[in-house]
Amino acid sequence: MLKSMTGFGRYESVSEARKITVEIKAVNHRYLDLSIKMSKKLGYFEAGIRALLKKYIQRGKVDVFITYEDYSENKVSVKYNKDVASDYLKAFGQMERDFGISYDVTVTALAKCTDVITLEEQTIDDDALWQDLSDCIEKAAQKCVETRIAEGENLKKDLFEKLDLVLSYVDFIEERSPQVVDEYRAKLTQKVEELLGDTKIDQSVLATEITIFADKICVDEETVRLRSHVANMKETLSSGESIGRKLDFIAQEMNREANTTLSKSSDLEITDRAIDLKTEIEKIREQIQNIE
Repeated sequence: MLKSMTGFGRYESVSEARKITVEIKAVNHRYLDLSIKMSKKLGYFEAGIRALLKKYIQRGKVDVFITYEDYSENKVSVKYNKDVASDYLKAFGQMERDFGISYDVTVTALAKCTDVITLEEQTIDDDALWQDLSDCIEKAAQKCVETRIAEGENLKKDLFEKLDLVLSYVDFIEERSPQVVDEYRAKLTQKVEELLGDTKIDQSVLATEITIFADKICVDEETVRLRSHVANMKETLSSGESIGRKLDFIAQEMNREANTTLSKSSDLEITDRAIDLKTEIEKIREQIQNIE
């Protein structure tokens, strides 16, 4: 399916552990240029993010914005260090025996001893984080692709209309070219008759001159190739994804044939149509720059 390189996608994921928001903005570019802006905490996943996005986007200047809020980063767990507590109790028992004092340690008192109770920050589960992050990125990328496809269909419709207009110009040039030769023959015959008067015209010389002129202005090859390029472009537009570079090449070839047609023209009407032809092909090339 035809895709434009212009698109936007956004997705937000919220859970008890975290909130992730992904925004993807894509515009025209000759190649794929990925720019990712995100929290340093997610830097570890950059290679994976790039690989994931390349599954959905092949060309374009793509800016990816990822915001991340970790709801668990301020949560801590209480850890009871049994071995440390046991060492304290042994020490207290030894103090009772050494000094003959009462052994009256309570849980509250023992808990106040250093390192018996410690607070530990909860560690982040990288696998779970990547699962949430990749899911969010994929959904944002899918939305971006949807907008690119919608825009691509509009571009396709516009390009088909422009290609049909190109064909109408080609039709006119093909129809007009023989008339130009006939008009040249009539003018040449008239001039020769005016110059020679009653002298008989050498028809072979006249025919040779007309043949040379007809060959000089002949654009049959150019119009045939133009029709072929138009058919090829229409077929390519309907073929599928990642066709921008091929379309650009076809448009260059179309422009080449239009230039040759214009350079061969000696007729004002054909010249006007050839200029229109070049103008329309240039519009087509501009539109093609938007296609992935």
